[in-house]
Amino acid sequence: MSSLIEQTPFPRTRDQLRKDLRELGVEPGMTLLVHSSLSSIGWINGGAIALIQALMDAVTEEGTIIMPTQSADYSDPAEWLLPPIPWEWWDTVRSTMPAYEPDITPTRGVGKVPELFRTFKDVVRSSHPHVSFAGWGARKDEILNFHSLEYGLGEQSPLRRMYDLDAHVLFIGTTYETNTCFHLAEYRAGNREETVKGAPLLVEGMRKWVEFQDLDYDDTDFNEIGEEFERTHLVKRGKIGSAHSRLFSMREAVDFAEKWMKNPS
Repeated sequence: MSSLIEQTPFPRTRDQLRKDLRELGVEPGMTLLVHSSLSSIGWINGGAIALIQALMDAVTEEGTIIMPTQSADYSDPAEWLLPPIPWEWWDTVRSTMPAYEPDITPTRGVGKVPELFRTFKDVVRSSHPHVSFAGWGARKDEILNFHSLEYGLGEQSPLRRMYDLDAHVLFIGTTYETNTCFHLAEYRAGNREETVKGAPLLVEGMRKWVEFQDLDYDDTDFNEIGEEFERTHLVKRGKIGSAHSRLFSMREAVDFAEKWMKNPS
């Protein structure tokens, strides 16, 4: 915390962050898919709460904020690598892992902001046990109400509905490496392997381990795709607090990534 304070020239506040978002190009009524690194912003008076409130202020109630709220540890323990567990434990873990419940299942690996955001008043979360999204604002229900269990980031997912709504992607201190919308392009490119995944779900009120088809995602080329995308497309750049930030069209990014994946240079 002390180093964060030392690296911050003046306190970041809700109102200042809202102004920074405006200067970057965030407008009332926008639908935003937000990826964020809280520490990159500097010391914020109010921390993640102030950032979330600033985002809401910037898009207003006419806009919509969506964040990935993934819970990858509600998955098959045979796939766990960070850390792996003994194979002798796998059956026990599968049979006793609590069922995914949108209201209480914690996120993993997406940072402090989405974990807090999902608990905010009037925020809803989609039903997918691995790759859920949480949303606030005018179009949250339209985006999140149906989230297919199979192919969870494909054509029957919130990503497709954000694509159709011409949403924008906002990076706050993050890079294309974690750009969730590129996964939609993976489905459309049609050259990823398929796999069987599993998760504990509530089925007619009873906990059940359920298996389903999905892609074997590969994000190793996402930064390269992003760099190429920026050569030919408008990406607004600026700072939110101290965080290097980007704002761009989700539809343009997905279309570009699909073409790149079909024919990488």
